[in-house]
Amino acid sequence: MRLTKPTLFTNIPVTCEERDLPGNLFTQLMKDDPSTVKGAETLMLGEMLTLPQNFGNIFLGETFSSYISVHNDSNQVVKDILVKADLQTSSQRLNLSASSAAVAELKPDCCIDDVIHHEVKEIGTHILVCAVSYTTQTGEKMYFRKFFKFQVLKPLDVKTKFYNAETDEVFLEAQIQNITTSPMFMEKVSLEPSMMYNVAELNTVDTAGESESTFGSRTYLQPMDTRQYLYCLKPKQEFAEKAGVIKGVTVIGKLDIVWKTNLGERGRLQTSQLQRMAPGYGDVRLSLETIPDTVNLEEPFDITCKITNCSSERTMDLVLEMCNTNSIHWCGVSGRQLGKLHPSSSLHLALTLLSSVQGLQSVSGLRLTDTFLKRTYEYDDIAQVCVVSSEVKQS
Repeated sequence: MRLTKPTLFTNIPVTCEERDLPGNLFTQLMKDDPSTVKGAETLMLGEMLTLPQNFGNIFLGETFSSYISVHNDSNQVVKDILVKADLQTSSQRLNLSASSAAVAELKPDCCIDDVIHHEVKEIGTHILVCAVSYTTQTGEKMYFRKFFKFQVLKPLDVKTKFYNAETDEVFLEAQIQNITTSPMFMEKVSLEPSMMYNVAELNTVDTAGESESTFGSRTYLQPMDTRQYLYCLKPKQEFAEKAGVIKGVTVIGKLDIVWKTNLGERGRLQTSQLQRMAPGYGDVRLSLETIPDTVNLEEPFDITCKITNCSSERTMDLVLEMCNTNSIHWCGVSGRQLGKLHPSSSLHLALTLLSSVQGLQSVSGLRLTDTFLKRTYEYDDIAQVCVVSSEVKQS
């Protein structure tokens, strides 16, 4: 017999108006019904528990519990009783018996009881195989088996999306949908990052100095409802300094999801390692470290660029050229030597520019030339800056 939590008994209310033929009969019957809640008889609420009437559904991540009882129906004493319980899945066979030792004897009308537990980690068909062997009084060895077949269903549908920021940060959006037929209480949804990243959860807001979930105090997920969780991953310092390390397919981490269903029955799922394709930056990467949000019209402002040699083998000798656009004008000497840049190393460069046009303007016009290979790298639309009219001072 499967061991599951009981359910709350709910009664279907039957009512009528006072002027109808039954009068107050239905109302009085509901008040006298011990299964209804006093004062709320017309609501489908109950205070009594109902034992499971069938096997029910079992979902991936839940704990399967079963009660096994071997009863001696004969009038003879049997000896050397060995009870074995195995769980057969599509990929493996697991032994769930608490003890492998044989019981010396079993008298008539007596039984051997055992409770087994197993955290379900596979979906699909499962077969519980219960095997019993024993010896009769005549010394004959007997053996029989019973099979209990059940299906393990998928409780959640998890989808992930990655967003790559220019600052090497990675934003992960996890969409979790409840595909069962009953509500879930989401106890925990966390991201365990890989060794390359630190993670910050973006699913709470600070209210009066306290952290509060963006989903409210009651984090229930109704059937077929979807919820989005957001995480920000930043490369650790030892990896962020080595531009050539974070390339190609990288492991981000895995999601750990814990929920509760009927009367606190717990389930837990861990996804496989989430992977993303790191954006390709070519041989040379140019990124902005600092830039103001708003600047004044025709007034110089400073930005800081980071230039990284993404090659793992070749040293570069770089020359910087600054090309003006219709709205952006660079201040300084164009065509200057930046010197040699070794593989997987970086340099910071402070530049000054001004804008002659108001509005949201794109920073463009930087050119890097590798004098060894005579190859030029163009960088346009690096960032955007809001240009406003400067205040006129009154005399």
